Amino acid sequence: MRIQVPATTANLGPGFDCLGLALNLFLTLDIGSPQTTWLIEHQLGADIPTDETNLIVATALSIQPDLQPHHLVVHSDIPTARGLGSSSSAIVAGIELANQLGQLELTTAEKLALAVKKEGHPDNVAPAILGQFVIATSVADQVYYQQGQFPDCGIIVAVPPTELLTTESRGLLPAALPYKEAVAGASIGHVMIAALLNQDLVTAGQLLEADLFHEPYRKKILPHFDIIKDLAHQFHAYGTCISGAGPSVLTLLPTTHLADFQQALQCRYPDFNLLNLSMNQTGVTCIN
Repeated sequence: MRIQVPATTANLGPGFDCLGLALNLFLTLDIGSPQTTWLIEHQLGADIPTDETNLIVATALSIQPDLQPHHLVVHSDIPTARGLGSSSSAIVAGIELANQLGQLELTTAEKLALAVKKEGHPDNVAPAILGQFVIATSVADQVYYQQGQFPDCGIIVAVPPTELLTTESRGLLPAALPYKEAVAGASIGHVMIAALLNQDLVTAGQLLEADLFHEPYRKKILPHFDIIKDLAHQFHAYGTCISGAGPSVLTLLPTTHLADFQQALQCRYPDFNLLNLSMNQTGVTCIN
């Protein structure tokens, strides 16, 4: 059995903690034979556990504690601690692992509720489960979401060689915003969402770069952010934003300028990994 979970980019500028986009970059979990203890093989680094403390297995056991241990093989193309939902993909894989091995027959709503409870907010886990472009929120423990068709465009994610933990990035944010600023920030996000759903990338891109909630604070430790944004404008980009909590940077641009921008960006940052991505339609999948 194989479980596959897409990477995600969250926030999309002013959509802080509520907007997410599933991307065609994957964590793959192959479920092998039953064992007496959990055994996880992966290529993710020495600091990732290979026993029941692994996030995937720990998530599964938090849902169904009496699961039969299995031999699991994990392969992930999602870079860790780079703002592309690596931990969310592991949580979603763990939920699906419990669902399959425990024969729980969880609904999409139940999977989403479990994921939000584990992750704390829906922006990454919702598109990882559902696919596509997702607007989601949680009110009084009830998760509400809407899916939409993201406009067709080129997507380049510039991934720096260094990690940035979400906890560190969140530590840069203020404890509160002035009321007028919060209202302004919300209105920017509302109109951007409407523009995206109306396939108006020009308007959406302008508002993507007008965030008031997190980018003004996080970009202080991301010296490459403004440089990439300025370079992207030279190639007629619609807009550039921090992917998730960073340090990766996402740019939306016409496909006709994608190759030239990617080449210029690689010359400027030869040690960055540049990912040419597209929207994932399906979310988490399971193949028997």
